[in-house]
Amino acid sequence: MTFKYNNPSHSKKVVSAVLAGMMALSAGGAAMAAESTETGRGQTAAITNTAAPTGLFSDIKVGYWAEKHVYKLAYQGILLGNNGLFRPGDAVTQQEAVTMAIRFMNQEGQLNTDTAAALPTNMEVGNYFKPYVALALQLGLIDKTEESTVDVSKTSWGQKPASREWITKLLIRSLDKDAEAKAQNNQSTGFADNASISESGKGYVNLAVSLDLAKGVEGNKFNPTGSVTRAQLATFFSRGESLTDTKYPNTSTGYVTGLKDGQITLVVDGKAVNFAVNSSTPYFTKDSETRASATDVKLYTKVMVVGSAGGASYVEVVDATPQVESVEGTFARSLSGNKIGIFVGENYETYSYDEATAFIDQNGNAIKLSDITADSIIEVQRETFSADKKTVAIRVKSGIVNKSDNGVIAEVSTSGKTIKLVNAAGNTEQYTYNDNLIIRYQDRILSLAELKAGSAVKYTVKDSIVQTIELSQGVEQSVRGTLVEIGGNQSTLTFKREGGSLEAKLLTEKPEVIINGIQDATLNDLITDATNGDQVELTLNSDDQVTRIQVIGRQMEPMNGVTVVSYNSKTKLLTVLDNNKKPFVFTLDEKTKLDYNTTKPTLAGLESLLNDGRKLDLTYVGTRALSVKVIYKYEGTISNIDTSGKKISLLSANQTITVPYSTVPTVEIYNKSGASLGDLKIGDKVTVTLGANQDVVQKVALNTVAQFEVVALEANSRIRVKSDLLTSQFYVDQAVLTGESGQTITPSQLTAGNLINVTFEGATPKAVQVVKRTLAEVTAVDASSVTLKQFNGQTETVPVSGSVKVVKSGSTLTSLTSLTVGDRVEMTKDTDNSTRFRVLTVMSKQFWSYDGVGNQILVKRETTADTNYRFALGSSVFVHQGDNTLSVQSLRDNDNIVLYLLNNVILEIQKQ
Repeated sequence: MTFKYNNPSHSKKVVSAVLAGMMALSAGGAAMAAESTETGRGQTAAITNTAAPTGLFSDIKVGYWAEKHVYKLAYQGILLGNNGLFRPGDAVTQQEAVTMAIRFMNQEGQLNTDTAAALPTNMEVGNYFKPYVALALQLGLIDKTEESTVDVSKTSWGQKPASREWITKLLIRSLDKDAEAKAQNNQSTGFADNASISESGKGYVNLAVSLDLAKGVEGNKFNPTGSVTRAQLATFFSRGESLTDTKYPNTSTGYVTGLKDGQITLVVDGKAVNFAVNSSTPYFTKDSETRASATDVKLYTKVMVVGSAGGASYVEVVDATPQVESVEGTFARSLSGNKIGIFVGENYETYSYDEATAFIDQNGNAIKLSDITADSIIEVQRETFSADKKTVAIRVKSGIVNKSDNGVIAEVSTSGKTIKLVNAAGNTEQYTYNDNLIIRYQDRILSLAELKAGSAVKYTVKDSIVQTIELSQGVEQSVRGTLVEIGGNQSTLTFKREGGSLEAKLLTEKPEVIINGIQDATLNDLITDATNGDQVELTLNSDDQVTRIQVIGRQMEPMNGVTVVSYNSKTKLLTVLDNNKKPFVFTLDEKTKLDYNTTKPTLAGLESLLNDGRKLDLTYVGTRALSVKVIYKYEGTISNIDTSGKKISLLSANQTITVPYSTVPTVEIYNKSGASLGDLKIGDKVTVTLGANQDVVQKVALNTVAQFEVVALEANSRIRVKSDLLTSQFYVDQAVLTGESGQTITPSQLTAGNLINVTFEGATPKAVQVVKRTLAEVTAVDASSVTLKQFNGQTETVPVSGSVKVVKSGSTLTSLTSLTVGDRVEMTKDTDNSTRFRVLTVMSKQFWSYDGVGNQILVKRETTADTNYRFALGSSVFVHQGDNTLSVQSLRDNDNIVLYLLNNVILEIQKQ
């Protein structure tokens, strides 16, 4: 086949664009465009020849898989709307595909209405599309002879859905490979539906597959008659743009030289161009289909902006690699004329700087040139996209720091032996410390454990190692004991310290009171008694005043399954019989914790239920009822489900409880909708909720345990978590929360990164346990134990009994022998209490630089196509060389390092 390009200069553009499109198609997201559609044969719907405005298409929502491609082409004016709709799932027609291709190649200027009148009679298309189809015939993108044999008895040529085989032919011919395709027509394609591919199409399919332009679909089929959707076509042309030199009037590609609120500055063809941006500007990156954020746009990276009149309608990061080159040397001195002198090896070199040059210390903080000391190792970064090669940054990589300053403690890492501070100027600094560190408050020497984040301090640094830290104010401390008395005016507290001595403390004006299960607890909710008072943990401020009281245990007696004899609402006296028919009388008051089938129990609401024969669980101290619970549910293990007799039996507290039901009860299971009794089995732990008369089953909730990683703590005790990269959220205000050592905690004490086991009653969290995470190196292992060397240098041999899980290289194994000496692991407990080891991923890299602001490092790329060179650091990353602990800032360009990562976050860096 001979191509008939009227304009030879556009041959390369057509080939590049079509090649890119088919590459996208072969990946399964092939692409298509939004065009106006016909309402009937020969009748064209109203056409609006203007690009879609802001707001775009009502049927393309944020997060839609093809949103990026549809919106980019719409803003470029390539893709036009139809009454505000895109109809992404509709099959694209042949006339739409041809029209989109012409507009994509920016060839609308060659449209000729005169030639459109000479279309073959069988190639009936809408009036709007005639010039486009005529130009496609003229360019040789479709074959007039072949199209004359198309069946148009049911659908006009233009409205015929573009099939996969038709597009394959179009692409191969556009690549000027018609002869090669025909030479393979006598060969089988190898697809299961080879017989369904036309004889004239087999060669095109074979060639497309051999060129890796097309792939089969499920079942090793090519599906030659299958259609391509409009959303797929939009993606097709959008991805093709990166492989063509076609220019669009409102699209600019350049390098970012300025970022500030409301504006991006690009150098485009040597000229600086400003584009206004706002909160509604969509951001994307080349390698992702989902939206990015403004923070993903970095200085000196390559960016494409679609927009006009200085406003950005669409922003895409084309290449996230900063276009800079680096020279490392030893700083000598500053020179007149805005220059510096450095030694690069044995050579003395000078470099210019200007007012836009950034000076940065090894912690990533902005500094002045005068802050750089002689003999410091510095890195000079220059942009590479202009002939001037301007110096964009001068970064101190390592320098001896000797200073004294005031600041605030930001973080103490015992594993890495580092302390992060925010200095008086507001900049973040990080230094290592050793065993000679002295921490004091007034005349008292403090331990490292007493150095808390947020403490105001004065510190000294010598040879880059922090030497002394002096607190400007006292630190909080905690004590435990039994609560004996709250003073009459609620200004003092008396408690019996663990060990036996009575002590009195002043209370702050409004101390925080934490009692599990009581929301917004006050001092009146505490139980004081010399013998049976609450076990509490008191938090004392620097003035020795109590700021927080947390109940960690209560000395109360339980009495379960009692039967109400009578209740007097005036005297608040409750008379009950225990299981042995022995009578007891208790007093209820405003402090009594109430529980019946409501989210907000009140004493008035409970009193109406305290009728003769009602079953209760209660706790008490002396004759005072601390809690009263109307039995409205049973917890136990299913021993039988009798659907014919309509009853459920539970084994609870070594006794069998059988409860009937009149109507099939609701079944609630976490993360499962529409559950039924058929989803339950013998041995399941459940909670059975009773009806108002305590006589029939109303609901059965399966008790399950799931493990999550905390993503964020949100308002009103709601937490956001993830499991297997899926995120969800729930409230934990009514759940029992415990720390990794079993201590009672509050929702505010949960932090991002915590691993938690959540016990659900149906869909309701009832208990949250923080799971202990141990990061260490395996130094020995056998069938029953593992010896671990933790990051702090301590070695521990951990006996492992029961089931074990080793997650390694994507597989879950069940033997300790799957571990290897030298493996770095995270040891935790799984939901079934089995010991789990997650083996960290290992990478060998060459260090490039440290980004203190983003808390990440950059490593040398192995190839220009390598995009895996930027890694986030864990909050307590362990950096070392052998047994010597290092700081991240001590690493230098070209250092050989080994990275140990979990979920793509660096937890350990080993310098070689």
